[in-house]
Amino acid sequence: MRIFSIVFLLACLNVQAQSPELRCKQVYDIAAQERTHHEQHNIINGTLASTNFDVKYYRCEWEVDPAVYYITGKVTVYFVITTSASSISFDLMNGLNVDSVKQRNTVLTKSHVNNLLQVNFPGQVNAGVLDSVSIYYKGPPANTGFGSFVQTTHGVTPVIWTLSEPYGSRDWWPCKNGLDDKADSIDVIITNPAAYKAASNGMLQSETLINSGTKKVTYWKHRYPIASYLVCFAVTNFSVFNNSVQLGAVNMPMQTYCYPEDLASFQSGTQNVLNALQYYHGIFGEYPFIKEKYGHVQFGWGGGMEHQTATFVVSIDEGLCAHELGHQWFGDKVTCASWEDIWLNEGFATFLAAMYMENKYPASVIANRRSILNNITSVTGGSVKVDDTTNVGRIFSGRLSYNKGSYLLYMLRWKLGDDVFFRALRRYQKDPAVIYGFAKTADLQRNLEAESGVDLGKFFKDWFEGQGYPSYKAEWSQLGSSYVKIKMSQVTSHPSVSFYDLPVALKFKNATQEKTIVVDNKTNGEIFIRNIGFIADTVLIDPDYWLVTKNNTSKDTKHGCRAKPGAGISKPGWEPVLYFSGRLLFIHRICFPV
Repeated sequence: MRIFSIVFLLACLNVQAQSPELRCKQVYDIAAQERTHHEQHNIINGTLASTNFDVKYYRCEWEVDPAVYYITGKVTVYFVITTSASSISFDLMNGLNVDSVKQRNTVLTKSHVNNLLQVNFPGQVNAGVLDSVSIYYKGPPANTGFGSFVQTTHGVTPVIWTLSEPYGSRDWWPCKNGLDDKADSIDVIITNPAAYKAASNGMLQSETLINSGTKKVTYWKHRYPIASYLVCFAVTNFSVFNNSVQLGAVNMPMQTYCYPEDLASFQSGTQNVLNALQYYHGIFGEYPFIKEKYGHVQFGWGGGMEHQTATFVVSIDEGLCAHELGHQWFGDKVTCASWEDIWLNEGFATFLAAMYMENKYPASVIANRRSILNNITSVTGGSVKVDDTTNVGRIFSGRLSYNKGSYLLYMLRWKLGDDVFFRALRRYQKDPAVIYGFAKTADLQRNLEAESGVDLGKFFKDWFEGQGYPSYKAEWSQLGSSYVKIKMSQVTSHPSVSFYDLPVALKFKNATQEKTIVVDNKTNGEIFIRNIGFIADTVLIDPDYWLVTKNNTSKDTKHGCRAKPGAGISKPGWEPVLYFSGRLLFIHRICFPV
């Protein structure tokens, strides 16, 4: 839904023609789908809530009619005071009218200015005290970011949905809108006209008719930590169906709420999601919310949103659903602690979706990776680290946060090897410092280093903080019938990085033979001598597209040797060279151009 350049759209169409199973849309256009309206909504940092309390629980009671742009709410917050205080403050947009705030039926004084709701206690509250307040409010919500509170129609039927990432929770409910305080659990209770169904996070507890059957009260319970932007609901005339998936010893339910007109497509496409659940569960560790469910809720926005246990999707598109499912591990269970680290959510989900699609459609791997890299390198600069967290379009940059972020993981996997890399990601998922909480890039780096024993400081400085990419030049010459001499050089596209230290794959080939070797290139102009076992005529740099590079070139520098008649073995132009291969010392005559 975001506008891409004509060149980039044509590139997508070209990939679709090459690879019908793995469409461009399914891997890197997800970022475009997910950023509807974002470039139009550059906003200030979305949290002003005070830091002197720790949220433990929200009970959210909302009444809506999907035909009316309005919400009536009562949100009860249980919290622990962390620093002795006489007041606490919540994020809530001024357009909503706060009728009252109560503490155990006592009405508290309050002020609501500059999108900040301050609640004043009768006296000082000591640190460590568990307490609660209930906030009563109503009004037409603001609508920022992706469209945080949307009232529209599908066909002729009205529908309301919410989508609060990154700063939109405060548009429609009082909360802590930042990335520093997850509630331990939530209850969501929705009242709406009886003709409609309401979907939300967690497990459905009950649906009860009230007011002589004219209204319905739906109760959802979720007992896992959750960030405020992942709290959601949607109300319309949903069709509902249930599946289950075997995850180890657990047969876990999956529940789908979709528009009646799309019921058949959702029913036929859900098996792909069940397969992806098993795939991710086996690689990255237990599905994070295995005691509850995974769910889909259809909405009309052009993409998806990884609401915890209740992913909102526009359709059952396989790549989109694989991306949003990946967020349950990376984004929901472990959530970025700052929007400058959004790649820990979006880069991971893009990488997981690509892994799933590559595993299912192996013939499309090269075409897909090439297309992603063409997008990443279409501009010479830009860091994965978000340099302006007030600009929602920058936070959700498809080129940087999604695609280049995913390729940091490709390169780490290539650098560390599959065994270490996936062990490290499972370690990261279980890290007590971040599990069901928040993480920064340094937390991921710490776990990767602990598992691998490799110092990744330069890697993250170059690829997370730095900008651009390298262009490699491999100058090579054949040494007799088996060995090659290689000189590796690079230029970088942006001055923020002078040299990228990476292992580089080189595929040597001729008409009948080929061999891929890896050189661990740590300096510019570094020389390598390798045994390839045959005479090559071609070298391909990074043939499987593991690295972010562009405009790589190779050159055969051997021009032959001239010798004087009768010169014997020690002919001019030939020099003996001593070098080690493993623990063995070799002496080889190398032909240098003369």
